[in-house]
Amino acid sequence: MIPRLIRILLTAVAVAFFAAAVARAQETLRFVMVTHGPPSDPFWATIKDAAERAADEAGVEVVYRAPETFDLEAMAALVTAAVEEKPAGLIVSIPNADALAGPMRAAETAGIPVVSINSGFDVARSLGAILHVGQGEYEAGRVAGEAMRESGGTRALCLNHEVGNVALDLRCKGFIDGFGGSVEVLPVASDREEVGEAVEAKLVDDPEINVILALNASIAGEPAIEAAKALRPGRTVDVGTFDLTATVLAAVADGAAAFAIDQQPFLQGYLPVQFLALLKRHDVVPVSNVSTGPRLVTEAEAKRRLGRPENLEMDGEPTEPGGG
Repeated sequence: MIPRLIRILLTAVAVAFFAAAVARAQETLRFVMVTHGPPSDPFWATIKDAAERAADEAGVEVVYRAPETFDLEAMAALVTAAVEEKPAGLIVSIPNADALAGPMRAAETAGIPVVSINSGFDVARSLGAILHVGQGEYEAGRVAGEAMRESGGTRALCLNHEVGNVALDLRCKGFIDGFGGSVEVLPVASDREEVGEAVEAKLVDDPEINVILALNASIAGEPAIEAAKALRPGRTVDVGTFDLTATVLAAVADGAAAFAIDQQPFLQGYLPVQFLALLKRHDVVPVSNVSTGPRLVTEAEAKRRLGRPENLEMDGEPTEPGGG
């Protein structure tokens, strides 16, 4: 009688454990993504859309949050709030390590796996992220500087539209080192019209400037291209920009802009969601950071992406335009 009772109890326990395991397997994983860029910006819209696509394919939930404008304090508060919700995973950009160190380490302490994206390639691990998906910002700036130096640039502007964003400081520093000539870092507002006015005024004030590097396509790159186009006949200013929009891609294809640096934002949105799903379900994850850039898009590559028949030169695989 007693052995039979024991068998029944053991069977019940086994069934309970099995049911619990099935429930865990069927539970929808919920990830929170917090960035410093609102989805109203084309660049961040690409990241958000890619994250949602990855979530659909992986059968998980992802929630995207960001301040309405660049605001480190507001972003840190969003990360802190996300940690308190105890999601299955956290995805976060790191525009400033000092501002986000506390919230990110709190996530690590709480046992929440963190994948960082976009900015923060060099500091992600020290803040507790298991890996980073993005580009090395200094390296990307250096690539831009070398390209402008090789094209004959001697005096340049580096347009910083988010003062306090360390990632942008690194881009300008890399640009200065790669360029080798005279570079002025020009702080500008995160407003297209104001950027255009500031660039026009600077070009009039200093006729020796022959290079402009914008650190964002939609806010700074497009107005800088227009300002360069409006110069008097005979004066040429080469403009390069980080990231892509359809307008920037067309300008590069037409020779109105020298290049764009594509950091492939789709990958920055898509891969972290998939990586966290793999980690939670199969306990596997890449052991090193994933570089999505810098990828220099020059005239031939821009024409190929736009399907221009006059382009016969192949520079790589196509990616969807996005700007930021």
